[in-house]
Amino acid sequence: MSWHELLADSGVASTRQLLAVISRRHLRTLVDSGRLIRVQHGIYAAVAPDHLARLRAMDLRIGERAVACLHTAATLYGFDTDPDTRLHILDPGVRIRPSTDLMVHQRLGAPLALVDGRLATAPAWTAVELARTLRRPRALAVLDAALHSGRCTAADMASAVAQQKGRRGIVAVRALLPHADGRAESPMESEARLVFIDGGLPLPELQFEIVDRQGRLWRVDFAWPEFGVVAEYDSMQWHATAAALVHDRMKVARLQEVGWASVPLVVDEVRKHPGELVARMQTLFERAALAG
Repeated sequence: MSWHELLADSGVASTRQLLAVISRRHLRTLVDSGRLIRVQHGIYAAVAPDHLARLRAMDLRIGERAVACLHTAATLYGFDTDPDTRLHILDPGVRIRPSTDLMVHQRLGAPLALVDGRLATAPAWTAVELARTLRRPRALAVLDAALHSGRCTAADMASAVAQQKGRRGIVAVRALLPHADGRAESPMESEARLVFIDGGLPLPELQFEIVDRQGRLWRVDFAWPEFGVVAEYDSMQWHATAAALVHDRMKVARLQEVGWASVPLVVDEVRKHPGELVARMQTLFERAALAG
């Protein structure tokens, strides 16, 4: 067996496994040339490892299957809104020192679930536990994302909140739970919605669909049908290209033709000037009410 074949299965191999098929000198040459990447002490990969490969490397290191938690579990479930490059695992009961890329956690009694053949703290527990560590806007974002992923329900998260009663940050998460909505499609949409909630604005419809005069269907992030107002979060990542700008301008024009006022939202407005944003929306609602 060659070292390529050895790595083909799980993507990682220990020093002992590699030395069974190549010499120590050859191993050193492969590492020095970058053909092998050191994932952890004594564990190597041929390509930059993803979370699953890093967990498999941890399996080799501790001699048993590592259990993912917090950010690592959320990544496996598809709702890590605030990525953390460190590996987060439950204490395996084997002496292992945390490092700059590894965090070992004590989570006695945490319910577990299988994801991609790997044990991790259960989805709802993970979402609530992660939300407890974040600022309110980001906490709502992870709760929204967990619901959007379909991995858990609002009832599941309410149960997880009850299970984590008394832990730091749980009061804030409990207060946010009634506002969690799986229709949100990005963390910044969640942050903007919290601005509306905190500002006392009427709750918007999410991912609202509108048909223009040409019969084309448009979907908007937020809509207040009773006022004829919509709001869209403009991400620089998705809206900065020429094609995106043309699309956005056409969308605004088509919506205006059928009586909708469109409000663009940007990150600074949501995070730095929420009061001004709320006042602007309130003014639009008042004008619409007077006109009606």
